[in-house]
Amino acid sequence: MAFVAVTTPIVLPWPLQSSLEAAARTLLESSDRSHIDFSRPTGEAALVSPDSVSWRVFKNPLSLFIGGITAVIMELAEPRVRAGVWEHTTFRLNPVRRLRRTGLAAMVTIYGSRSTAEAMIARVRRMHDMVTGTTPSGEAYCANDPELLNWVQGTAAYGFLQAYHAYVQPLSSSERDRCYAEGVPAAALYGATSAPTSEAELEMLFHATAGRLERSDIVFEFLAIMRSAPILPLLLRPAQHLLVRAAVDLTPHWVCTLLGLNGHGLHAWEAEAVRQAGAFADRLVLEASPAVQACRRMRLPADYLYL
Repeated sequence: MAFVAVTTPIVLPWPLQSSLEAAARTLLESSDRSHIDFSRPTGEAALVSPDSVSWRVFKNPLSLFIGGITAVIMELAEPRVRAGVWEHTTFRLNPVRRLRRTGLAAMVTIYGSRSTAEAMIARVRRMHDMVTGTTPSGEAYCANDPELLNWVQGTAAYGFLQAYHAYVQPLSSSERDRCYAEGVPAAALYGATSAPTSEAELEMLFHATAGRLERSDIVFEFLAIMRSAPILPLLLRPAQHLLVRAAVDLTPHWVCTLLGLNGHGLHAWEAEAVRQAGAFADRLVLEASPAVQACRRMRLPADYLYL
């Protein structure tokens, strides 16, 4: 690993630490109130190894929030993906619940035991089998279409990785390529047959898909929801608007131009404030974090990813 620790892990004073622990547990609570224990079964490996770039990147809640929004902006630019998301999910009616489900799925994919992750992915694929329809222009779609899954996987990988790279800690080109490659086995389980394995392959995917992307008011509706929905813990909610603009800033310029998002990003001083917050979050050890629980499952120190 090329990661170099700059400072030591952070544990906050009890009242604030306790509040953030509770918020982390709530954000990762499944919609049916069932509990996923990332610390069990003891010793069972995940789909991705603890020494991966992915385990380092996905532990940071701030960059995950930003990167997730960036990914959805790009996904909603594809008309078939947009129709599937907007017509077959509860996002508009209950965005918080939908975001919790999506966040939990991402955490299970990276940090969950292999048996837990494989079972969850199989359930997702069964649900996606029922997500079919026709776009307003008359084009048929299915959520399990490998072409659409490749786009979703590529944009998600781009969003999460670039958010960490830009707002937390710069990653080398080889580290970024490694992170893309690490996501391919899980992507294949979801049904993505040609998920990008490197930045070069991601650029090829962007080039191949660019002609299909189009502007839509739904993108602006999505961003309005992300700015106003009570997603973050109460203490952090004033920063939510800033983090949404950080996500827009991270979206490739050509996509922003296509979608009419130019001018909706950050000022230079705001970007620096987000980077400071991202670096702080990267040192904050929360026992409720799936990353910490997964380390315990693998008999590693709780602060293994924070050193």
